[in-house]
Amino acid sequence: MTSNIFRLLKLPVHGVRALGTAAVDMCQVAAGGADAYYHIGMHCWDIAASAIIIQEAGGVVIDTDGLYLARVIAASSAAVASRIAQVIWPFPCRRDDEVHHKCVHGETGVDRL
Repeated sequence: MTSNIFRLLKLPVHGVRALGTAAVDMCQVAAGGADAYYHIGMHCWDIAASAIIIQEAGGVVIDTDGLYLARVIAASSAAVASRIAQVIWPFPCRRDDEVHHKCVHGETGVDRL
């Protein structure tokens, strides 16, 4: 996960900041306060309203692997989003709302975290 941060910092960036929730950070993109926002493991309700705000402001919201907005890049333009998507590496990120089919400990059928 931190390797993605190092990859992003190799791009021509002025800084990295996180202001709070995904919605607040994405609205910073819509308002022009940031060029892009990237997050892994989102829920649709975390970003639904802010995704519309970005799109209405002329920006784009993409999912790097097409799985229910799980790996989101929100950017001021498609070119910025595409450039970020080229350097990040996907990694497994289990969401907290997934159904756990795999037993971690033993054969009991109960998922133990």
